Amino acid sequence: MFHSPFKGALPALVTPFRNGAVDEKAFAELVERQIAGGVHGLVPAGTTGESVTLSDDEHRRVVELCIQVARGRVPVIAGAGSNSTAHAIELVRFAKTVGADGALVVAPYYNRPSQEGLYQHFAAINEAVQLPVLTYNVPSRTSVDISNETLARLAKLPNIVGIKDATGDLGRASLQRLDCGDEWIMLSGNDDTALGYMAHGGHGCISVTSNVAPDACSAMYNACFAKDWETALYWQDRLIRLHKALFADASPAPAKFALAHLGLCAEELRLPLSPCSEAAREAVLAGMRDAGVI
Repeated sequence: MFHSPFKGALPALVTPFRNGAVDEKAFAELVERQIAGGVHGLVPAGTTGESVTLSDDEHRRVVELCIQVARGRVPVIAGAGSNSTAHAIELVRFAKTVGADGALVVAPYYNRPSQEGLYQHFAAINEAVQLPVLTYNVPSRTSVDISNETLARLAKLPNIVGIKDATGDLGRASLQRLDCGDEWIMLSGNDDTALGYMAHGGHGCISVTSNVAPDACSAMYNACFAKDWETALYWQDRLIRLHKALFADASPAPAKFALAHLGLCAEELRLPLSPCSEAAREAVLAGMRDAGVI
């Protein structure tokens, strides 16, 4: 049986800010909290890390700091996406230089490439840098959808090793596993449907919820690995309201509210994101109580 090097609870880490700058002390403490909570890896500088409003220097520093704090205790998959192929290659190359275990590369957004353009984008990254790359398919944000047929082509390339699938289409996951082969790494990008994704052959989830509840998220995936579906369902039921609440407003605003409530970082975001609504705050607090976080 294939054992994925990237699996389980993989928090898509928030990037804490204070007075407009990256709060490195808070970020390091968040990384330590995740590792203490039993997570199986870390994903800095992704969507939840507000990567699109980080400068290049900040992006690189967040990735480097995550690797330094982790000290090899868990794998680090560095966010390295761009809608410019040349820029994505630069970010993946940097991730390799500072010791990342892999890179997460989102489908190019806004310019809406064809399936051939998507293939060529990832093929160019594969050719340029010898580092495991996970494709990130999130049509709701990018306005493009990497088809299973394109993924099957990409799966034949040595450095394109898997996917973060945020389509929410569970039936598609089974077909993708059959199309891409047993060694294709399959990570969900949706906390609320990740248990079902695991049942369809997934290996884990790049998780927003783990920012807030790392212990519970880790316990759910450990139960899945043990094929203890009853225990996994117990954790799903405890987490489901938190999963939903963390998207009750533009992410990661609800996650940052939750972390601020726990005293772990400031609630500060960068425009155009703004703090979440009162209704979202109430939902987050209720979800945190269900999950046993407060």
